[in-house]
Amino acid sequence: VVAVGQGRVLNNGELQAVSVKEGDTVLFGPYASNTVKIDGEELLIMSESEIYAVLES
Repeated sequence: VVAVGQGRVLNNGELQAVSVKEGDTVLFGPYASNTVKIDGEELLIMSESEIYAVLES
């Protein structure tokens, strides 16, 4: 994980924090994410719900 956002806003207005952090190694499915290229590096953008497991933190 290179970067994470603040989390998501729930229906009641509260902020639910993200359960992964920068530096985590995660497992995700083949159809999860959008690919972008930034400074020549290919990165994936995905929502937390697309992450199956955290392998290392």
